[in-house]
Amino acid sequence: MKLQIIKIALSLLMILGAATAGFAQAKKPTIMVVPSDVWCNTNGYMTTYDDQGTKVKIPDYKRAFQENSDLLAVISKINGMMAERGFPLKNMESVIKTLESERAENAILTSKSGAGVAESPMDKLKKVAKADIIMQLTWDVLKTGPKKSIRFTLQGIDAYSDKEVATAGGTGNPSFSAETAVLLEEAVADKLDNFNAGLQRHFDDLFANGREIIIRIKKFDSWKNDLETEYGGKELNVVIEDWVRANSLKGRFSNTDATENAMLFEQVRIPLYDANGNAIDARGFTRGLQKMLAAAPYSIVNKLTAKGLGQAVIVLGEK
Repeated sequence: MKLQIIKIALSLLMILGAATAGFAQAKKPTIMVVPSDVWCNTNGYMTTYDDQGTKVKIPDYKRAFQENSDLLAVISKINGMMAERGFPLKNMESVIKTLESERAENAILTSKSGAGVAESPMDKLKKVAKADIIMQLTWDVLKTGPKKSIRFTLQGIDAYSDKEVATAGGTGNPSFSAETAVLLEEAVADKLDNFNAGLQRHFDDLFANGREIIIRIKKFDSWKNDLETEYGGKELNVVIEDWVRANSLKGRFSNTDATENAMLFEQVRIPLYDANGNAIDARGFTRGLQKMLAAAPYSIVNKLTAKGLGQAVIVLGEK
């Protein structure tokens, strides 16, 4: 009888040990908290540039962090609350400093013929932070007599697909507290767990089905061939689609546009990590296609560029 009890106990310990090990290995999404465009615009932290005659406003994150102490305090508070719940965060201020140190490097990618790919400040932040989720925060302080309350909106944005995967918002109870960060903590506290549950559900789906990216295929005007040119009896557009089908996770993708000059693949599912545990982005995944096109029998000179983490572009015919 004692021997049987010991065997049962050992079996239970093995089951619990396996469950604990599985839990320890479970990965959570990495997150970066950023102020929303609305907040930056409302508080005067925007810059304007001319895009072929159209005035475009973009957030000036660096100046916002340098000049607004509330922003530092609020993001620090959110970072702390998320860390307490076991979600790793990237510090946006540190990411901005990294960007500044790399500013002297190739800020704009151009081909020898002058074609280029412009990136927004957010795209550049995503590439440096390598976060899975952008936690976009908007808030303003409301006053009622001597009391203050805070109205906020949190949006969890998939950094690769730009899809909103979790949201929370509301207005906190009026308080005599003068500190914005404390008001935010009081307003967010009871809503953050549901928000995080939404983030984790999305990340679990990514583990099971892969993350989504976009791949665009284009051609330079100077290239004499096009996507209908045949190689070994097969049109180039078919060759490319076959590669995407063979290399996407579970063969899941959508070919939403295909002409003799361009192709667009959306909802291309790729693994989260490579064999070494490193995160895979659109550029890294699409490099395999780039190399295949450059090698025999195709021998097509091409240029690979990326927009943020989730979009890659191959332009055929030049570097």
